[in-house]
Amino acid sequence: MGARGRPVARMGVPGRRRRQRESDDMEISGVFSAVLIGIVIGVLGRLALPGRQRIGILATIGVGIVAALLGSALAAGFGVADTRGMDWIEWLMQIGLAALGVALVDRRTPSRRR
Repeated sequence: MGARGRPVARMGVPGRRRRQRESDDMEISGVFSAVLIGIVIGVLGRLALPGRQRIGILATIGVGIVAALLGSALAAGFGVADTRGMDWIEWLMQIGLAALGVALVDRRTPSRRR
């Protein structure tokens, strides 16, 4: 106890509390959830396109992550990012952007002739 009856900080600078490192946990879980959402959005974007796409799974995940981030920013710009229940408009924007991204990457991928 200090002179005024208050507890004294034992570590660091006296009078300052140590900050908890919750931001590190949030960054790791944020990256993990972005990858999972990217996988789902990328696969749904591929399924939305007819025919066969000649891109790999890593390109699909990359396109899905970018589409998820751009779709979220676009939905926030239009003011439809936070709605009651499921954010269907945001999901549709993300899937549409993923389909567009998969189509663009597919066009740039050279075809394999046998």
